[in-house]
Amino acid sequence: MQMASANRAATMASVLQDHINTVVSHYKGQVFAWDVVNEALSDSQTGGGIVLRDSVWLNRPGIGATGTGYIEQAFRWAHDADPNALLFYNEYSVEGPGAKFNAMLAMVKDFVARAVPIHGVGLQMHIDNGSYPSTAGLAQNIQQLTALGLQVHITEMDVKLKVDSSGVASATDLAAQAQTYQRILTVCLQNPGCTAFQTWGFTDKYSWIGSHSKHTQGAALLFDREYRAKPAYEALRKVLESSRRR
Repeated sequence: MQMASANRAATMASVLQDHINTVVSHYKGQVFAWDVVNEALSDSQTGGGIVLRDSVWLNRPGIGATGTGYIEQAFRWAHDADPNALLFYNEYSVEGPGAKFNAMLAMVKDFVARAVPIHGVGLQMHIDNGSYPSTAGLAQNIQQLTALGLQVHITEMDVKLKVDSSGVASATDLAAQAQTYQRILTVCLQNPGCTAFQTWGFTDKYSWIGSHSKHTQGAALLFDREYRAKPAYEALRKVLESSRRR
């Protein structure tokens, strides 16, 4: 039984290494940064260590590494495939202070201390017009990550709104959405270690928001379903233009 388990782990490790090597090597010199591992942390963090999601790479059946070992190995394989590419860990719901951010910070801090080739963290930023993340909380998290010598990317930002049966949001909500986009970009620009700001698509026509919520939420991106720029687009443009003039 132990022999069979070891063989499965070795097979899974070989599959993962081959996949990483094939993809990263194929785009070597063309892709400047990779999200090497995505969403590995469990939402059920308690502050008592790092809790990982169950996965085929961790424990079903896993690659034979314990704890964050499979994540570390993925980064090492990616670095071997392209030593010049920047390598990121990407996660959601870590934009503000909390147990999940603390777990991620502990993990990447350990990686940096042991010279695991990680260069940054991606904050997905799937949010709404609420108070999360607070301006101060986001700035604090970015500062803690960049203090380790890591870059921070906003990788998948969208701001979901309530919409009517036609998928249309109110003018009030669209104006608030513009302020939310503007606020997050401003925090990023104020920290030199925050080096990229990306949205998860650009038009509501193809946004994932709405596809999972019976169409009661949507209108999350910078252009509407007819490709018309929304207030959020203009808000980001003004922030970027102002930043260039400084």
